[in-house]
Amino acid sequence: MKYNRNVYQALTMITQFGINMLVPIFLCSFAGMFLDRKFGTSFWMILLFFVGTLAGFTNVFRFARRIYETPAVTRRRSTRPVNMTKGREEGHTEEMRQEENQAAVWMDGSEARHEE
Repeated sequence: MKYNRNVYQALTMITQFGINMLVPIFLCSFAGMFLDRKFGTSFWMILLFFVGTLAGFTNVFRFARRIYETPAVTRRRSTRPVNMTKGREEGHTEEMRQEENQAAVWMDGSEARHEE
């Protein structure tokens, strides 16, 4: 069974969310346990756990903001037959052409113009 590329991208993002949240919590918690054993105290683990939690939430927030700021590029592919006299698909409106131009600018930074 062949999966769509979007499925793998979604799984990758879910994994990155988890890693961005859990790694700082575990690192800070283990550092707190180490400091508590070394100095004979009992507050470093709790303090650094909350610092790790704050860092994890900050990482997830930044990651989510970066994802939602990036425009989603979707190419509309019509299954309608090509009108050979005009050289373009029937029903291809000016609005769709403008969206394709903007998508091309976003993808490679250059402007792609449709011939009229």
